[in-house]
Amino acid sequence: MTSSDDKKQEQQDPIHPWADHPPATVQLTFDPRRVVRNIFVFCVVANVSFFLLDFFINYLRLADTGAIRRLFNTAKENGLAAWFGVTQTVMVALTLWLTFVTVKQQGGSKWRRIGWLVLALFITYMAVDDGASLHERLGSAFDASNRDAPDESWGPAMLEIFPSYTWQILFVPLFGALGLFTLVFLWRELDELRAKILVAVALACFVLAVGLDFVEGLDPAHRWNLYTLLSDRLELDGLSTKGYRTPYQVLRHFSKSIEESLEMLGMTILWIVILRHWIRSTGDLRVRFVRRESSG
Repeated sequence: MTSSDDKKQEQQDPIHPWADHPPATVQLTFDPRRVVRNIFVFCVVANVSFFLLDFFINYLRLADTGAIRRLFNTAKENGLAAWFGVTQTVMVALTLWLTFVTVKQQGGSKWRRIGWLVLALFITYMAVDDGASLHERLGSAFDASNRDAPDESWGPAMLEIFPSYTWQILFVPLFGALGLFTLVFLWRELDELRAKILVAVALACFVLAVGLDFVEGLDPAHRWNLYTLLSDRLELDGLSTKGYRTPYQVLRHFSKSIEESLEMLGMTILWIVILRHWIRSTGDLRVRFVRRESSG
């Protein structure tokens, strides 16, 4: 090997050996309308499939193995539907972060940047919450810490008054405020009336899901428990199966299943609206990886 070859080898970047001969540019071309449509169809089909799989495998008891039934049980937090819901929420959060970065790079106003940042942080938290069951765990911690507290403090008083799940005392006001912010901000940010209406529909899905969760958390003897009222006043004994021996159990299970389906549907609609808005606002998107020279 000649001295010139030795010198070139010494000068070659040991971390990025392709620095002197960069790879060819890769261009990915997508039809935005097809991308949005395919994502929407895939998510809706997955949502319906999870509901039907739960119906056949759990309600009709097509599988006797408990592990298989739990895998397809949409009412469980460790099933396949729950995993899909968390993954979907993560994708919505990533889309919101891309929108925030795009608005920032385009020189958007301060309030627009703050608005997209708040939404990105909110949905990111929702993804973490869904994956780790944060609101249920914090609600249980609040319940345990206030059961033995003095009666004159606000915690025990709220537990005495509120009849459903404890987490709703802590999180529903916050989620409600953030939901209202989402509606107002996106109503001002989006151009098309259809997109604005879809945001309202998505938020309505979340509100209905919380309402179902409220009813699920009621004591069976509570006068507001809709499932007890229905099972007592209607002839629903024919709904009972091997896995769900009373009409009340059937109604409560499918309430949870519908609740999860509403959450996924709402997140699907929100994702489609935000993704379409981001695609329309970017135009010809280009991503470059630029190596920064070290100052040392």
